[in-house]
Amino acid sequence: MKSNTPYNHQIFVCTNERKQGGRTCCGERNGLLLVGAFKKLLKDKKLNSEVRAQRAGCFDFCEYGPIVVIYPEGIVYGKVEAGDVEEIVNQHIVKGNVVKKLLVDFSIPAEIWQKSP
Repeated sequence: MKSNTPYNHQIFVCTNERKQGGRTCCGERNGLLLVGAFKKLLKDKKLNSEVRAQRAGCFDFCEYGPIVVIYPEGIVYGKVEAGDVEEIVNQHIVKGNVVKKLLVDFSIPAEIWQKSP
């Protein structure tokens, strides 16, 4: 079924926060900063009417976080930093190319998985 959203893409950034002493979460790892960076870049590139960036709750992939999920593809990027935002927008959103170095490999335990250089 084709999506009925008015956007070509939706970028969901986990901003979940938990009580101290629990599982590390994306909100502690600059999730809100990432949302702001995506929104600003999309606006600067005049893509904000076609692409929506927004906060999301927990995806339960915390150990791979901060997590960014892009729909309609359902691509999960992990350990995303502010410096990765422009590459995600330019490569994935504009050109349609998955940013392989950020693509989470769920077959590798989170404590071992690293972003590719």
